[in-house]
Amino acid sequence: MPDEARWRLSGWLDPWRAATVEQRRTGLLAAGSAAVGLAVAATCVVAAGPWDSGQRTAERQRAASGAHPGDDGRPGPDPARAPSASPVLAPLGTPLASPSPDTGERSVPVPTGSGLADALEPLLRDDALGPLRAGAVVDVATGRQLYGAKARTGAIPASTVKIATGVAALSALGPGHRLTTRVTAAPNAPGRIVLVGGGDPTLTARATRGPDGSHPASLRQLADESARALRARGERTVRLDYDTSLYTGTSRHPILPNENLAPVTALMVDEGRRDDSDRGPADRVKDPAAEAARTFATLLRDRGVQVTGDPRPAGARDGDDGDKDSKGDKGDKSAGDGAPREGAADGPGRTLASVRSQPLSSLVERMLTYSDNDIAEALTRHTARATGHPASFAGGRAAVTARLKRLGLPVAGAHLADGSGLDRADKVSAGLLAQLLARAAGPDQPALRPVLTGLPVAGFTGTLRDRYGEEAVGRGVVRAKTGTLFGVNTLAGTVVDADGRLLTFAFLTNGSTDPAAAQRVLDRLASAVANCGCR
Repeated sequence: MPDEARWRLSGWLDPWRAATVEQRRTGLLAAGSAAVGLAVAATCVVAAGPWDSGQRTAERQRAASGAHPGDDGRPGPDPARAPSASPVLAPLGTPLASPSPDTGERSVPVPTGSGLADALEPLLRDDALGPLRAGAVVDVATGRQLYGAKARTGAIPASTVKIATGVAALSALGPGHRLTTRVTAAPNAPGRIVLVGGGDPTLTARATRGPDGSHPASLRQLADESARALRARGERTVRLDYDTSLYTGTSRHPILPNENLAPVTALMVDEGRRDDSDRGPADRVKDPAAEAARTFATLLRDRGVQVTGDPRPAGARDGDDGDKDSKGDKGDKSAGDGAPREGAADGPGRTLASVRSQPLSSLVERMLTYSDNDIAEALTRHTARATGHPASFAGGRAAVTARLKRLGLPVAGAHLADGSGLDRADKVSAGLLAQLLARAAGPDQPALRPVLTGLPVAGFTGTLRDRYGEEAVGRGVVRAKTGTLFGVNTLAGTVVDADGRLLTFAFLTNGSTDPAAAQRVLDRLASAVANCGCR
């Protein structure tokens, strides 16, 4: 053996000879484990299929097939059906059901209708529920309704209608769509700028942290960029108008005035809240658009830009201060939906600055987790615009219904009066809600997944944080959207049952007199679905 090779070998062997027996065993075990791990990893790579530049080819092809539009709002192609993952394995000792049609592998058993009825019907007879009590359970893997009690009967859904709002918006716009608020130079009017509302209710005047996209669009950032652009143009004094023409028709929901919703306008800051809250009920300003413009004018002045006079609606005549009375929008040229607004600029001006909202996926999640009514009404109007309908209450109603119908959902008999569920004219069946969630979980609709990830977790997040005590069966297992109006209690969401089967459910009651007691029954119904194999 050459001297150099002998020296290298001696350098490795000397520490080995000096090691104790226990140290040698440890070394052998570590080396053996590493070898096994490398072998398993190599096997997984080969089994996963061809790779291309660090990404599995099948995944790249699947992602390419699900592209969605950006800010133009035009509907994109429906995503191609993605391959189904194998069903979850059943616990040991559980009888196996028939092979999966996608993979041929054995799957966990499907609950039976009679088994679910045995678990649910005693709870549905509870006196805490109102005269109308309905429920549905759907198997996600097959899309089949396993159980129904008045599942086709229309009921007031309250905020569970936001599930429909989210599905329609994601389907029409795509999860990556963002809402843009702009400042433009008014055409043919030197020294005049326009704050153009982009229909983003999350636009905030409060301080934000982190990179763009990790927080709501910032009015302060918009003021920073606008001031820089004006200085570059040599303009130090401007007149400020504001444009709310993205939406049409009345801005007033039937429940207004109400602490749960601001007037629905294309321009608002912090949802028109008068306090520093960012969710839940709060006193709202009467004219969110005018208030947002006044706030923006103050921010510009703080940055060295002189803003003359009070902000006015775009298109207002000189001498008109643009104020609106407490009964609604004087800026509407007509009370009918679809009417043009006075608050519209004369034409598209050059954009000086702009800010964009978080992606639509994040807005949908926030809407569902915290039951945000302002976001819900905004998304309904954006769905309308993307599908060729007026951005109004009536246009949103038609657009969402049409979008759900296009997805093959059972919309017969449904009436979607608004996007938030605050209107008692809403009528939705338990079967439709359960099918909406099943569709969002389906392998062929990846764009709808934020509807599931936005659902509150029982006992931990959102509107379910204070429900499901520490000993409750459904705590941490049930994910569901809540709904509450006077005499109305609803719950719709997802569970994985005791056998590992993913199910969606919806339970609705109208006419209840004790909301707390009714909520407890609904929570127990969801827990019962999660806790049983129900065969």
